[in-house]
Amino acid sequence: VFFVRDPMKFQHFIRSQKRRADNGLRDHDMQWDFWTLSPESAHQVTWLMGDRGIPKTWRHMNGYSSHTYMWINAKDEKFWVKYHFKTDQGIECMTQDEADSMAGKDGDYHRRDLFDSIKNGDYPSWTLHMQIMPFEDAKTYRLNPFDLTKVWRHSDYPLMEVGKLTLNRNPTDFHTEVEQAAFEPNNLVSGIGLSPDKMLLARGFSYADAHRHRLGVNYKQIPVNKPKCPVNSYSKDGVGRTENVSDPVYAPNSYGGPEADPQRGQDGTQWYADGDMVRQAYTLRKDDDDFGQAGALVREVLNDEERDRLVDNIVGHLSAGVSERVLQRAIEYWCNVDKTLGDRIAKGLKG
Repeated sequence: VFFVRDPMKFQHFIRSQKRRADNGLRDHDMQWDFWTLSPESAHQVTWLMGDRGIPKTWRHMNGYSSHTYMWINAKDEKFWVKYHFKTDQGIECMTQDEADSMAGKDGDYHRRDLFDSIKNGDYPSWTLHMQIMPFEDAKTYRLNPFDLTKVWRHSDYPLMEVGKLTLNRNPTDFHTEVEQAAFEPNNLVSGIGLSPDKMLLARGFSYADAHRHRLGVNYKQIPVNKPKCPVNSYSKDGVGRTENVSDPVYAPNSYGGPEADPQRGQDGTQWYADGDMVRQAYTLRKDDDDFGQAGALVREVLNDEERDRLVDNIVGHLSAGVSERVLQRAIEYWCNVDKTLGDRIAKGLKG
């Protein structure tokens, strides 16, 4: 899940979590100011403030697509899917005290652990499971399936095991292989498409724009980003170009230059969704409240000890420079997630 579902809020969310304009310091007040004025954030903030907010290592955490994607099979049948990479090492987390201590001892702990594990041959792996929803189900599902602040119930769409991801090689040059890597959700292979999730559609544009700004317009010619298959393109200009070109350098032409083959692009089926489905991508449905799944996480998933640590983490975070007016909204926010949880947080803040 994620903190917001409206891409117009994304830059504001990021700014609220970074640093103030005046002193360049991170500020809990502006974090909670944004969160409490954006109730759709409750599910993700509950996760963040709980045990899984601080994984023991990167090897001991799951990975998720969060977004809904489209899969298209050989018969041109379309399905909506979510990716679940389940760690084979098991879920292990740190408490806040353990994390505070480790941050002081070794700020590179997580990076070091992953590198050393792979170097020593203890290759971490994740089993990929998929949730698969028939195309038409999206129109009538109990909640909007394209809202990335929500999850699909496993009882409705069970996890289906697909394969395994294993990390078995470290980079030899961190800058060229990691710092210059350019991931973007619009970089799709045949059979995978986007969905009407507005955050995903926005990321389809914004991530590529960010890479052009960060790495240059020819960032896909950098070896770590370069496709393994031949790419024929008439994009020949800009700084950082490393591939030689030959005439003709324009299209259409009558000199034997490459031509587009619409069939290889699946005739647009990678982005097919009927107009009503797109227009209604954020029409609220009967189960589409902002606090319901966060409350279920607190009451049905966490045990008593995990709930205790959740309260402690929230109280500790809210006690660090949050203004009174934001504090009152935060108590209301958590009462909306779960009344008992909110009351415990309010009690903890009073000391």
